Amino acid sequence: MLAYTYTGPGRFALLDKPRPTLLSERDAVVRVTLASICTSDLHIKHGSVPRAVPGVTVGHELVGIVEETGSAVKTVLPGDRVAVNVETFCGECFFCRRGWVNNCTDPSGGWALGCRIDGGQAEYVRVPYADQGLTRIPDSVSDEQALFVGDVLATGYWAAGIAGIEPGSAVLIIGAGPTGICTLQCALLKNPGRIIVCDRDAERIAFVRRHYPDVITATPDTAADTVRRYSEHGGADSVLEVAGTPDTFRMAWELARPNAVVTIVAMYDSAQILPLPDMYGKNLTFKTGGVDGCKCAETLALIASGRIDTTPLITHTYPLRDIERAYDLFENRRGGVMKVAIKP
Repeated sequence: MLAYTYTGPGRFALLDKPRPTLLSERDAVVRVTLASICTSDLHIKHGSVPRAVPGVTVGHELVGIVEETGSAVKTVLPGDRVAVNVETFCGECFFCRRGWVNNCTDPSGGWALGCRIDGGQAEYVRVPYADQGLTRIPDSVSDEQALFVGDVLATGYWAAGIAGIEPGSAVLIIGAGPTGICTLQCALLKNPGRIIVCDRDAERIAFVRRHYPDVITATPDTAADTVRRYSEHGGADSVLEVAGTPDTFRMAWELARPNAVVTIVAMYDSAQILPLPDMYGKNLTFKTGGVDGCKCAETLALIASGRIDTTPLITHTYPLRDIERAYDLFENRRGGVMKVAIKP
């Protein structure tokens, strides 16, 4: 089968690999019907994910059809259409029982798919702990609608859930890329009074204005004035940082009101510093880290009911054989690209 593979620092290649097989009674093999490219894949390519294993098939955003299951798998059957979770989790350890599945203590726990074990930019993929890692897609939901459920939408849903967003509050989202848009959709579910989205990219700001006309937009140059104008207590009540640069990291805490919640969703290439003397007295709560993506059934239900729609994010579609062209487009952000769908 064709599989896009991390061959070493700075190098991916489309290779012919054996089709995966079941390695455990809790595994499933899924035929991939649609996949996508994530910024995290680019982090692997450029060496920002040291735990990534050379030789691994990349890709962790995908949907497909179950081909076969191990004897212990109970929740899905061959023939089921499924969303695949970015995280591998056993469901039984201390962290999994508390919903902190990103910290699963299994050797393949957390973000393994497409990083430490073969992922889904391929024709087939093996999914460990299939009862936790696969979620049946309702018949009324298309592959395109479900494509981001297991990763980027899971990130937005998790981030909005921990950000302390209250009805009527002022929310600042820094970053209007795919994760930012998913975070925006999930924040809207909390009924805030106003949401401000900040990005330096004019095309992404235009995307927000086109699809979310009631959302306030700002650039880094105008963000401080905009937040002051649309907040009641000197800053945003909740800040969600999904851009991942030193400037946006600083903006996140600077534009938060005292006693606000600052949620850091972005994956950073380098260490960031909290200048505690400058922050003293703001009494901020920071929430950071990888997504606990165990609410896929909830987000699929929201999609089925029409409350979430991430399909506008799919701006380009390529066949798997042309995935190198897709990566070039996505990495260089040409042609108004937001997300690229890959069809095996």
